[in-house]
Amino acid sequence: MKLIIHGGFFSESLTDPETKFQKQNALIKIVQKGYDYLTTHTAVETVVYTVSLLEDDPLFNAGLGSQIQSDGKIRLSAALMNGNTLKMSGVINIENVEHPILVAEKLMTYDDRILAGSGAIEFARKHGFEYFNPETEQRKKEFEEKIISSKTSTVGCVCLDGDNNIAVATSTGGKGFEIPGRVSDSATVAGNYANQSCGVSMTGVGEDIVSGAMAAKIVTRVSDGMSIEAAFTKSFEELKEFNGYAGAIGIDNKGNSFHLDSFPSMVFASFDGIELKYFD
Repeated sequence: MKLIIHGGFFSESLTDPETKFQKQNALIKIVQKGYDYLTTHTAVETVVYTVSLLEDDPLFNAGLGSQIQSDGKIRLSAALMNGNTLKMSGVINIENVEHPILVAEKLMTYDDRILAGSGAIEFARKHGFEYFNPETEQRKKEFEEKIISSKTSTVGCVCLDGDNNIAVATSTGGKGFEIPGRVSDSATVAGNYANQSCGVSMTGVGEDIVSGAMAAKIVTRVSDGMSIEAAFTKSFEELKEFNGYAGAIGIDNKGNSFHLDSFPSMVFASFDGIELKYFD
């Protein structure tokens, strides 16, 4: 069993050691909580639970404390994929919910599994997800001052459970100040993908990740026989062809985990019950 999570990039933390320290500590605590949960739950249940914890932490750009778009509204996207069944569900640009990943989980049992905008909101309300304003005073101040802080701090989780099943979940508040209606990579197979061989969650510039078809490409390469490290490396080399900017975490069905980014600034943590790894 193994769990790996990311909290996106911490561009503001390069000159702010205290924020870096806070994010690292948050990820360490959350990955351990996630692993404890994994000992009695499936991979799918665990990635949902773990990402919901990340959505609760305003240090990251998902759920509470998400970025504000150019029209002053917060719109959230999240996706869940079961590597065993190859089913993916998600919400795109949903508003006023506390945990978009839980709405994505609810959608997993429906034929129409990815909903956007008003349809996603209506679905959430019908299924008991009450109104919640994810705005924080810090994000409001940044918006008023036109400051984009930690603009790529999407969150994600990949899990391998005791039955060798893989699942992945990703959640984001977007990049900040974007045109309303913009779709990020997080609720697409470019940003969130898993099968029985591997699972990958991405962060970074959504348009670059979509252009590189990153998560699906990495997972496919592992399925075709590449090692997880080689699949990551080759895919990121191709990203350089158009100056793409991204970070990724993944786990294969042998229990190997890997992480890579365009620059050494993605915060992550992994735990297998014995060894704890994190960005240092």
